Amino acid sequence: MDFLIDNNKVFSMDTGENYDEKKHSIILLHGSGQSHVVWSLTAQYFSDENYNVFALDFPGHGNSEGKSLKTIEEMAIWLNKVIEHFGIKELNLVGHSQGCLVALEYASKFSKNLQNIIFVAGSYQLPVNKSLIDLALSGDMEALNLMMKWGYGNSKQFIGGNPLQKILNSAREVREVLAVDLIACNTYKNGINAIKKIDCPTFFIFGELDKMIKIEKGKEFAELISNSKTHVIKNCGHMIILENAFEMREKILEFLKK
Repeated sequence: MDFLIDNNKVFSMDTGENYDEKKHSIILLHGSGQSHVVWSLTAQYFSDENYNVFALDFPGHGNSEGKSLKTIEEMAIWLNKVIEHFGIKELNLVGHSQGCLVALEYASKFSKNLQNIIFVAGSYQLPVNKSLIDLALSGDMEALNLMMKWGYGNSKQFIGGNPLQKILNSAREVREVLAVDLIACNTYKNGINAIKKIDCPTFFIFGELDKMIKIEKGKEFAELISNSKTHVIKNCGHMIILENAFEMREKILEFLKK
């Protein structure tokens, strides 16, 4: 599905269903350097459960036009434009990694129609190693390998090749997409303030072996939000959406149905 925001084409994964204002909606927000592709095991599942589902490509990512947005704040404002474009009234946000920061910032600015937030492998801040940023800025494809070595609980799990290399195909994309995202995450400082404005049901999913968002750090995030729920997926790293999408999506649905 394609539509226009700021005169640029935006792509959302097509689940075969048209937007129905009578249904509740789920928006899936991908992480740094990623696209709708990472939600391929999730989007259709929620569509089959009678939700409107939007697995969006942020500007400059995947099949969406435009340049990558440089800050988390800009991404949250852009997301609100998408929501207003469709007139979504019953909104559930699901973010992974960087997508969690966007969901958090969105909730602090535009909470009116927000029903639930689900944070997958997220925190209120995502500091990024300078060496990784430098590699990405130089267009070095090794940045993708380093991300996945840290991203997966067990490096042997990404059978079939590095999933990021299937999304970012050139040094230019590494520079103009991944590097911009990593810098946006690294420089985002409003999370600790944004947390205070969350007043909707909130669910956290963490990977037991996550090296990017350690369990202790994740639980610290969850404890800052009243009445939040937490689930830990065993033998799983940061890339929960690929490592164990089945348990993740079942737990999200269970939370949404309560």
